[in-house]
Parts: sequence; structure tokens; C-alpha cells
Amino acid sequence: MTAIAFTWDYVHYDPAEERLRESLCTLGNGYFATRGALPECTADDVHYPGTYVAGCYNRLTSTVAGGEVGHVENEDMVNLPNWLPLSFRAGGGDWLTPDTAPVPEHRQTLHLDSGVLERNTRFALGGGLVLTVRQLRVVHMADPHLAALRTEFTVAGAGTDLEVVAALDGDVTNSGVPRYRDLAGRHLTHVHTGDAGDGIVWLRCRTRTSDIRIGMAARTSAGTPVTPGRQHLRATQRVTLRLEPGRTATVDKVVALHTSRDPAISDPLQAAVDRVTDAPGFDELLAGHRTAWGLLWRRARLEVPGEAGAILRLHLFHVLQTLSPHTADLDVGVPARGLHGEAYRGHVFWDELFVLPYLNLHFPEVSRALLHYRHRRLERARASARAIGRRGALYPWQSGSDGREETQQLHLNPRSGRWLPDHSHLQHHVGSAIAYNVWQYCEASGDAEFLHTKGAETLLQIARFWADSATWDERLGRHRIRGVVGPDEYHEAYPGATEPGLDDNAYTNVTASWVLTRALDTVNSLPEPRRRELAERTELDGGELEQWEEISRTLHVPFHEGVISQFEGYGDLAELDWAGYRERYGDIRRLDRILEAENDSVNNYRASKQADVLMLGYLFSPAELRALLGRLGHDLDDDTWRRTVDHYLARTSHGSTLSGLVHGWVLARARRAEAWAFCQEALRGDVADLQGGTTGEGIHLGAMGGTLDLIQRCLTGLETRAGALWLDPVPLPELSSYGFSIRYQGHWGVRFRLEHGHLEIAVPASDLPPIDVRLPDRAVQIQPGDTSRLVLPG
Repeated sequence: MTAIAFTWDYVHYDPAEERLRESLCTLGNGYFATRGALPECTADDVHYPGTYVAGCYNRLTSTVAGGEVGHVENEDMVNLPNWLPLSFRAGGGDWLTPDTAPVPEHRQTLHLDSGVLERNTRFALGGGLVLTVRQLRVVHMADPHLAALRTEFTVAGAGTDLEVVAALDGDVTNSGVPRYRDLAGRHLTHVHTGDAGDGIVWLRCRTRTSDIRIGMAARTSAGTPVTPGRQHLRATQRVTLRLEPGRTATVDKVVALHTSRDPAISDPLQAAVDRVTDAPGFDELLAGHRTAWGLLWRRARLEVPGEAGAILRLHLFHVLQTLSPHTADLDVGVPARGLHGEAYRGHVFWDELFVLPYLNLHFPEVSRALLHYRHRRLERARASARAIGRRGALYPWQSGSDGREETQQLHLNPRSGRWLPDHSHLQHHVGSAIAYNVWQYCEASGDAEFLHTKGAETLLQIARFWADSATWDERLGRHRIRGVVGPDEYHEAYPGATEPGLDDNAYTNVTASWVLTRALDTVNSLPEPRRRELAERTELDGGELEQWEEISRTLHVPFHEGVISQFEGYGDLAELDWAGYRERYGDIRRLDRILEAENDSVNNYRASKQADVLMLGYLFSPAELRALLGRLGHDLDDDTWRRTVDHYLARTSHGSTLSGLVHGWVLARARRAEAWAFCQEALRGDVADLQGGTTGEGIHLGAMGGTLDLIQRCLTGLETRAGALWLDPVPLPELSSYGFSIRYQGHWGVRFRLEHGHLEIAVPASDLPPIDVRLPDRAVQIQPGDTSRLVLPG
């Protein structure tokens, strides 16, 4: 694999890498995405074509372990009918794939600048006959309901007849994740196909329980008559081409996709047929698609040199394919694995915490839509809180279609083969992540209307949940939050405990204090009529606000050995023989599975899967974190934070792609010389598949978005706070020169360039007010149309 400029290339066919390549060569437009599978290949142990529409879920019940364990219900993002199939064979021989014929040359090139997947393959057919296949594929960024595939066939050695069959295939299941395959995965039913005439065939179906109707239509043209047909659950179009040496024959396939969730349509199938009928030819579609991508790249300008820059552009490409401006029209959240595969069942976790801060400064309309997804599910979150006897809003750890808790009750340890209780639904800190995103979006965009309405309502109910979760401990003279699980995820109970949950997770308590403080700030900043309206609707009174103020200052933060404890009692846990386990197992990222297979538990040890306490250094600048701990009665000096970083750095297995990102971020501020190794791990997490096969099941969108934000906010120290841009750059020797642009409070394309101790900020001309910029040693005001060149402190 090589990465150069705006292309991402895979050379030679390698079945062992095919799933990884399919994920990283996925094409999408924010509405739907299709994995980069070869069109002539069907789903098997090597290949997995998959097409996913954002927010299209279905719920099925499965029998686990032959009924011995019981039944589980899971909601999945549905693998929709496959629009890719295009099979071909020469002279009546076998259908050709890289698995059935010699392939002396094969290359896939992902053109990031234009959103085009190009494929070039040479098939050796014997007798000196060689067939070259070149394909261009797009999932259209201008029209989110269209996709297109151009296939060019060229023969060398002798002339031959080539039979080509294009299809829409409804015989698909959700089977892309091996550990899910024994569970129910056939989500589509009532599959029907037909011929609409004029070279157009169609397929319609619906999901089994959510009853989402899907309509798909394809128009195939080859310069010669195309014959429609039907096979089992497939609409087909067949054509025979006469190939002469040196002359290229072209087959174009244009596809339209609609579902009943789409606005302004009545019938998804008719909408798809109409759309593909009216769609222009491939060349015109390609031109419009390239233009749309050009506009996106202009808004998300990123200039980083070398290999890091190439990987960052790939990350940005996949973020934009999952969450594009088209997402602003949808009721969807941030799928943790993108629209690139079926891992995590397409659910929405807290990964938006790592993605929205980037989007806020480029595509605020997308951030706003993603926050609307959470606000629309506020009543469901309040119902979840009531179900456990609390006020306020308890958002789910895993969310899908309607906002109920989608976290499975059981999970499989592939190492031991045992099904185990899953307690990750106790990660109530997801509510703080949502509140953080509301606040960050409003600071970056200046969207007072959202803050005063949906934002205030969301913040208030999350704050109310934390206040109602806090109990007073007379002995400590502190409020405590009990029975939760922190971001670490490994620790979910005390050693030997019969009930899950931990007390006073430091990350949970500190962020709860932050939420309560920001909710108070928000209520106090509301215009008086709106404040009165909100108070009446939510039964909010002065006594409750006083309670929030008190709890925000008295939540317990445990310490041990001079460092912040991950949770109360963490210091009593045993130390793990890290060297011994590494020697025995090599890769110990999933230490929890290893220990469980040994009939032990990670709950017994000071061992973390990923950053937990150190997440505080990811969310908050050093000054803000000191102020937060100060509000809680603790003096967080540099030595205490350094000891805390060292303590957890030595006890983390990095079993999540987010872990390297967070550690790199924290070390860039705390211990610069060691930061780059973790930054590289975050960059390479998916492209090198560091988690061992997981990328083939879908990219890690949070890690990709987080690496972009590492450049944008971490290395620059960029904060949007109090109506100003705050900057405190921390140059890394390995990345001392880079540039990017942002959109800030109505200013489009504010350009930043850091190079050799200098910072250049250019504000485009407009009639907007100037931008206030605050650095540690000075404050400057930059008028629209001006450029400021600043020398940074040595």
C-alpha cells in the first residue's frame, strides 16, 4: 500500500487484505455508503459487499448458544440490497473474479480529491488472451440518492465475445462480523424485482420489523441492447459485447436508492425509478460529483506534509463521506464505525465527542443536525431515567433508531467462547459527552438560538440527572455518584462483587460537575422571557439551581498515592504482571478477554483498556482542568497531573483506537517528547488495522475525527471561548509546519498557518465584526480581509 498526495493505492490482489481494503475504499455521501468490494464478487469469507443508509435500522431476536443462554434482541443498521453486481465471462467460460482466474496485475486507487474509486485488473485467460478491466465508481456527493459504475473492457491477443450481467441483488444478510453470524441477520423481506423499460430494472423490499420500505432502480447502457431478467431475489440486465483487440467496450450502470424515511416522496420505488430515469449519463454525473467534492475540500482545507498528511486526508475523506452536508437533512447520529460495515451494529456511542469538535469549525449545520438527533430522543432519555428512579435524562450508551438503550445484555468472548453479562450500559457519562458537544457547538458557531432552546433543554435535563444521581456522604462531607462504569470499560465491578458498578469514577464526577456548572451558566444567560418559559415547562425553581451549585462544588474526586484515582477503591487493586502477559500473549490490547479466558478478571487489577482519568486532559485545557478541580476543592498542580499521566500510561493496554489518540493529545501538552508515538498509533489505527482485523468490519470514525482535531485544536491550543479564539500552540518536532481553515461564528474560511515558530491567521473579507484572538502573551483583533503574522514565544 502506498499513499501519495490525494490518492490511496492498493497494488496486487491479496485475499487476506480484502476486507480491510473494502472498508477503506468505501464510498459514501452522508446519506448512504457502499463498501469497496469488487462488483463481480459475492459475499464470502474474503469479500463483503455492503450498502448502508444512515439511520436505517431493524430489530431482530436471536437464540443464543442453542437456547442454553436464552434470547437476545438486537437492532442493526441494515445491509441493503447490493447494487454493485456486474459479472463477466469471455467466450462462454467461467465467470471471472480474482479468485477464479490468474491476475497478473491488479490495482485499486481511491481518488480522495474527487471521491472516485478506480480499479484496474488484468485477467490472464489462457492462449495469450488477456482481458483488462477498468472501473470507475462513485456514490454521488451532489445527488445523495445516486451511484454509478463505469466498466471498460479491453482485450489483447485475440477477439472474443464477452457476456456481462449487471444486477440488483436482494438476497443479502447482515453477516459481515464473524462473532454476530450465529445471530439473526436476515433483515429484508418482501423482495420483488421488475423491469421498468428503457434499460431500467428495479428492486423493492422492506425491513422485517421497522417496516422501512426500500426502492432501488438501475439503468444499464452498453451501446448495444440490454436484456432484462430475473433470478432469485435479483433483477438482472444481460448484454453480450464483441471485443476486438485494442478496442474498448464500455458498460455504464447508474443506480438510484430511496427509502420510506426520505422526505418529500410517497413511494420509494417510484422515486428511485423516476430519479434514475432523469439522471444524466456517467460523464455528466462524474462532473457534478467532482464539483461537489471540490467544494467540500475547500471548506475542510488541510495542509499537513508527509505520510501523516496523507493519512489525515484519508481520515477526513471518510468523515465527510459519513457526515456530509446531506446529513443535515437527516435524523441520524454519529455511527461509531461509519457507514462502512456492521461492527457495533451501526450504533451511536459517545464517539461524537471526538467528531463534532472538528465539524463545529467546518460544517456547523451538520453538528447542529447531529445534536438534533439527541434532542429528539430527550423524552426517551427522560423515560430511561425514570425507569431507574431518577429525574432528568439518562441517554443510552448505545443508541439506534429511537434512543432506547441498545447495548446488548450479553456479549461473546471469542477467546473463551463464553457468553457474559454486558454492563457497559452503566456508562452514564455519555450524557456529559452530549452536553459537552452542545456547549462546544454553540461556542464555535455563535448559535444563540439553539443554545436558548434545544441546547438549554438538553443541558438542563442532563444536569438534573447528575444532581439526582448524587448522594450525600456524611463521613466524606461530599456528594457521590455510585454504580457507574467509566470510559475505561474494563472495570465494571469491584473484585468479588455480585452487583456491577463502581463508585465515584473521577471522569464521571468531574464532567458531571462541569455539566452542572454549564447548565447554571446557560440558565443565567437566557433572556428573561425564555428563562421563565423554560422554568415553567420543566418545573425548574431556584431551590433546584442552588442544589446544582452545591453539588457542582462537592462531588467526590478520589486520590491515591498522590494521583487522581480512576474510581474509589482503585488504589486497593492488585498490580498486573504486564511484562509476563506481554511475553505470554504478545498483543494484550484485549486484556479483558485474556483474563476472563484464564478464569480471572480485569476487575482485580490496575489495568485500563483506554484513557479514563486522562480523558479529562483531552476535553479540557490545562487551565480549565485546574479550574474544574479547584471548584471541587483540589489543587491540581503540574506535578500531580504529571504523576497521574505517568501512572495510567504505564497501566493501559490501548484496547481501543481512541486510546492512542487521547494519550497523544495529553502528552502533547504534558510530555511532548513522547507524544508523537501515540499520535502515530492514532493515525495508523485503521490504515494498518492495529486492532487486528476490526477495520474490515468498519472504520473507527471517532479516532479518524479525533486525529483531525489533534491538528486543529490540540497542537494549536485552539479554544472557542467567551466570544474569542484562544490559541496556545505546542509545536511537535515531527509536525512543525501545517495549515488549515475553519468556519467561526459566520466567518467562512479563516486560514491558519503554523511554520517555524510563526503563526499566520487570514480572515476573509466580509461585513462581519473582527475576530478576537487571544494568545498567552497578547491579544489581537483581526479585521475581515486582513492577515496577521505572529511570532510565537520560544
